[in-house]
Amino acid sequence: MSTMTLAEARAHDRKRWLWPMGFGIIIIVAVAALTGWFTGITPLIYAGPLMVYVIVPLLDFFIGKDSSNPPERVMEILEHDPFYRYSTYVYVVVQMGLFVGASAIVGTQEMTFWQWLGFATTIGMLSGISINTAHELGHKRTWLESWLAKIALAPVAYGHFYVEHNRGHHARVATPEDPASARMGESFWAFLPRTVMGSLRSAWEIEKATLARKGRGVWSVHNEVLQAWGMTAVLWGGLMLAFGIELLPFLILQAVLGASLLEAVNYAEHYGLLRKKREDGRYERCQPEHSWNNDHIVTNIMLFHLQRHSDHHAHPTRRYQSLRHFDEAPELPTGYAGMIVLAYFPPLWYRVMDKRVVAHYDGDLRQANLQPGQRARLLAKYPPPATRGDAVA
Repeated sequence: MSTMTLAEARAHDRKRWLWPMGFGIIIIVAVAALTGWFTGITPLIYAGPLMVYVIVPLLDFFIGKDSSNPPERVMEILEHDPFYRYSTYVYVVVQMGLFVGASAIVGTQEMTFWQWLGFATTIGMLSGISINTAHELGHKRTWLESWLAKIALAPVAYGHFYVEHNRGHHARVATPEDPASARMGESFWAFLPRTVMGSLRSAWEIEKATLARKGRGVWSVHNEVLQAWGMTAVLWGGLMLAFGIELLPFLILQAVLGASLLEAVNYAEHYGLLRKKREDGRYERCQPEHSWNNDHIVTNIMLFHLQRHSDHHAHPTRRYQSLRHFDEAPELPTGYAGMIVLAYFPPLWYRVMDKRVVAHYDGDLRQANLQPGQRARLLAKYPPPATRGDAVA
């Protein structure tokens, strides 16, 4: 690999020097929260939710999109450029430092309820964003990145995601059997318990079957779900040993908030989209049209190109800097950050997204992934083309 070739490849990544802002954003949030703590300006301690729910969606709106793709001739070079790997490694180190630091403050300092709640919500937002870094690392095939993924999941107690996402979601995406694929007509608040419990059961069953094929029992040190949960137990236990058992409510609340933030993103990624079944009963291969995509720059920087979700499902081990935009993929109206806010208000979500699902399937919702209890209502509200023709005839 020549210096000129590497330089050429780097020149094709217009966001190259923005990627470290992935961990830069969480540092900015932490500095704002600490400033609020030291100065007594309590609203600043809520920098996490302000960043996720207000600032990033506004920046997405004003800064806009970047739909450029790296040329095929530089893809392999970009894949092996260590700069991009190091950005994710540093992210995990920064995340863990902020998590431990915030736990120390909450566990040892006197504060009002509103200050405590501010730290819990801010760290919860950072923990939720960090699950995406675990997602990026967890798809890679190196020992270091696999363990960094599990470490990044430890603060939010969501280590089973490592197993379920890679071996469950990617196999069943955009099907009724996938607990992480939302159905049209299913509110986020109905999706949340279904995906949390379904993903947990799926991860356990997947790992149980994997170990059985290797002649090992499920209660084994080789069980990756137990390994990940064990990391959370050690981390939380160590923090409570150091800073007091009173830290437990803070740890639980930030974990709940972080996990729900992840699931709000999951809700948006495949809402209403369905892979067709072939004659042999298997589902067709996942295609770009089975994921909602978006190219708003700020959220893509914050989430390491997660919004180029179609290419991720086509090439799960491809690193974030090489993921491509597809014109044929359905497009969300704004970045994931804005869609999360919308998901919390089902009437608004349905008003914005249902018509997009209808348009994606050319008016025929029989091809969509519909919530079973809402199927008749949705088909009556959006009659398939043949039904309209029959009515006219």
